[in-house]
Amino acid sequence: MSGLIYEGYFALFLIISLGIILGSIKFRGFSLDLSAVVFVALIMGHHGILVPREFQTIGLVFFIFTVGMQAGPGFFDAFKKTGRQYLGVCFILVSSAALLSVGLSSFFGFDSLLGVGIFNGSLTSTSGLAAAIDISGSTLPSVGYGVVYPAGAVMAILTIHLMPVILGINMKKEEENYLQRSQEDHPRVSVQNFIVENKNLEGKTLRELGIGEMTHAVISRIKHGEKVYAPGENARLYLGDIVKVVGTDEALEKVEYMIGPPTDIKMPHAAGYKVYWVLVTNKEVISKSLNSLNLRAYYNATITRIRRSGIDISPRGSSTLRFGDKVMLASDEDNMPKVMKLLGNNEKRLSETNFLPISLGIIIGVLFGSIHFPVFGLFEFSLGITGGVLVSALVLSKIGKTGPIIWNMSGGANNLLRKLGLLMFLATVGTHAGSHIMEALAEYGWSILWAGMLITTIPMVLTAVIGYYGLKINFATMLGVVAGSMTSTPGLAAADSKTETDAASLGYASVYPLAIVLMIIFSQVLSVI
Repeated sequence: MSGLIYEGYFALFLIISLGIILGSIKFRGFSLDLSAVVFVALIMGHHGILVPREFQTIGLVFFIFTVGMQAGPGFFDAFKKTGRQYLGVCFILVSSAALLSVGLSSFFGFDSLLGVGIFNGSLTSTSGLAAAIDISGSTLPSVGYGVVYPAGAVMAILTIHLMPVILGINMKKEEENYLQRSQEDHPRVSVQNFIVENKNLEGKTLRELGIGEMTHAVISRIKHGEKVYAPGENARLYLGDIVKVVGTDEALEKVEYMIGPPTDIKMPHAAGYKVYWVLVTNKEVISKSLNSLNLRAYYNATITRIRRSGIDISPRGSSTLRFGDKVMLASDEDNMPKVMKLLGNNEKRLSETNFLPISLGIIIGVLFGSIHFPVFGLFEFSLGITGGVLVSALVLSKIGKTGPIIWNMSGGANNLLRKLGLLMFLATVGTHAGSHIMEALAEYGWSILWAGMLITTIPMVLTAVIGYYGLKINFATMLGVVAGSMTSTPGLAAADSKTETDAASLGYASVYPLAIVLMIIFSQVLSVI
């Protein structure tokens, strides 16, 4: 039995189990959550129990790929709106950490190359370390990196967990503000009945009037006399008709201006008329616009609402469907089964996980990350495995579908694979760092460790204060931006645990590629000065 714990797979799951148990313990509302795994791993590594490094790489690509998949659909929209703010925060963090490492190296009398290693270890940047070793030809940066990395990972976790407490931030309120902002970006969808009083509409078809195109609202039902029906494009409006309209408050205001006043008169369902929530699981309709599906013309059916990631979206003709969307479908009873079959509505398929898109996405990311880009003829940089996989996931999740391949993942599959990857990564990194930390400290002294801890915490707190109070960035998002600026996977795990939303993941993904580039540039500059 004593030899069994040295087997890699046994050590891996032992560390994960103990870490989850430790992370579930709360003290005054504070807990380490999954980040506790790295603390258990450090202790195990110090006592000679190691997890093979292969688990680290596999875990890392799984974690980063699923982060990109989750953040991708909203990443590009978020980047357009707040990208400059996030990138500014990233530059402040990396540049202040670089300046601090130079100052502390001079103060403690460290070799400059050792200082570069401390800089990269404090910000947990493997790509920066590789760049420093490549340009200097020295292994000294790896010594500083090896000593400081565990402290950098641990301090990043602790700082992210403690910053809301120290700064007095109410994370529940920040989460609510984030969700409210998301609702503003995707306004609430309402239903209202209107009476047709505009004489200019008399006898004209919906196609001629173009109400949907002009208002971005959807007419789901018409009551003409005692007859209630789901309208097609050739349905005509007459004075006194009552129409049921679905749309945002802004869209409904436009409809009132075009048609007539709202009314509280109830409209019964038409005979044989059905309204159902339907799941989009048929790969043939993924990434297709509602205009191209033309459900009203073919099936006399209308999609009146799209629910995506818990947010209701008012559909437009240009709106595209994504795997896992839930749509409110209005149709007559005869056509409803046909439209449901077209959209899929297969819950079992939604819960299944196809590993081919995951494998292909990771392959594309690894290949992209291996490309070396020249910078003004001075040096080259590459995004590495992590950066390449992240960019691949962001782009593919935005594309949604390529031929028969659906890149989007269901929420359950994404969450499971992300947690598995993170646990494997933390367990492996922790054991290998723990196996050398004491001997390195004995050789170089505790001053390296203190320097690393300062380089980790001061820029984090500085940029969080600037971003939150100065740039008014939501603090849940800010934690992800800070973790991404440090290229800290354990930091993202800590930030992710502070919110139930995707705020931290979006912030992390927004700055991570730039952070890698900045770390490489600063590492190479510091190695030659």
